[in-house]
Amino acid sequence: MVRVTIWNEYRHEREDDEVAAIYPDGIHATLAGVFEGNHEVETATLDEPEHGLTEEVLERTDVLVWWGHEAHDEVDDEIVDRVQERVLEGMGLLVLHSAHFSKIFKRLMGTTCNLQWREDGGTERLWVVDPGHPIADGLDESIELPETEMYGEPFDVPEPDRLVFTSWFEGGEVFRSGCCYQRGNGRIFYFRPGHETFPIYENDEIRRVLRNAVEWATPTEGAPRTFGERE
Repeated sequence: MVRVTIWNEYRHEREDDEVAAIYPDGIHATLAGVFEGNHEVETATLDEPEHGLTEEVLERTDVLVWWGHEAHDEVDDEIVDRVQERVLEGMGLLVLHSAHFSKIFKRLMGTTCNLQWREDGGTERLWVVDPGHPIADGLDESIELPETEMYGEPFDVPEPDRLVFTSWFEGGEVFRSGCCYQRGNGRIFYFRPGHETFPIYENDEIRRVLRNAVEWATPTEGAPRTFGERE
């Protein structure tokens, strides 16, 4: 069974009544519900010792799901090093919405990961531009979200290995919303939808994407790698 760890700042839900009304037990609890039943799921939050990401937790994690927004700078660099090492070893990483600006995503991308944004983005249509990709399995040609935050190009990330989704917004903006990367042995998927003031993680199609992405990012046994001088 795939072992999934959900990481969340868990700040907005405790500080903002509007967010608490949508995610009363925290975004991490809602995300955990996406995977429970078919996966082994645990959660971790920013204010736990070692941000909940001890060596033991990461060692038993196949895929780490990361949601952050207002406290990126509070994540300890030692923990970022630890997560990066596990990704290079083969752990999958799903980076959600505003976690584009997280330390770990910027570290793995090697760029600023900056973008344009507008909180009142109106309707979003999330187009499947790579229908043969496993992350798009079982979806129609697009997903419509009636209320969302707009993210717009330019998005300062490396060219994705595969682009699964492109978003269009009411204001005419477009955005690369489903980006696949590989770093070392680890697969990384950036997925744009998920602002804290909209119940996007309750959407059945979005939940399907998340489940598909975890399956895609789950480590597989490849050929062994050795480094250093050979005899």
